[in-house]
Amino acid sequence: MRKVHTGQRIEPLELTAITGEPVRIPDPDLLVHLQFRRFAGCPICNLHLRGIARRHDDILAASIREIVVFHSTTAAMLPYQGDLPFPAVADPQRDLYTRFGVGTSPRAPLHPRAWAAALRGATARTAAPPAHGETVLGLPADFLITTTGHVTAHHYGRHADDQWTVDELLHLARNVAAARTTPGIHQLGASDPPHGPGPLGNQA
Repeated sequence: MRKVHTGQRIEPLELTAITGEPVRIPDPDLLVHLQFRRFAGCPICNLHLRGIARRHDDILAASIREIVVFHSTTAAMLPYQGDLPFPAVADPQRDLYTRFGVGTSPRAPLHPRAWAAALRGATARTAAPPAHGETVLGLPADFLITTTGHVTAHHYGRHADDQWTVDELLHLARNVAAARTTPGIHQLGASDPPHGPGPLGNQA
């Protein structure tokens, strides 16, 4: 599966959140933190997102719009992500996952850190087994996208609990603000040559 690389420019996306809210990427005024999670009842994902929600004011203050994607249906997501203070998008056909090169791995749930997060998430009662069409093998991914649609940083998770922390996200946003430069334009499309993760792609 072809992955996105730092400096690449994505074509505009017009999506709809599970609440019916229109979602556009890029945002004309804010950086976008686009994160891909696993299935709607994933205890690891929901534990992480509750942490994001608790610090959402800090994220907004850094001029970042948070958007999260699951490979679940809207109906499956509403009980778990319907009250988040930022848009959650259903992608049961995995069109966005394919477009951004976000895949699966048999090792996704096997890392000790994933076990610990799953236990904490299950204790918080934000968990349910995968429904039809969902999988526990999904990997998370994070993308920070500028107002011009350029991917300024990204991270492809190596296991189910491998994603940016809020502090890492805020640090990346500060770097963007300090640099005040725009990456070279590169359209995301079928003609792109394969690329591996960018300089920030494999930081935990």
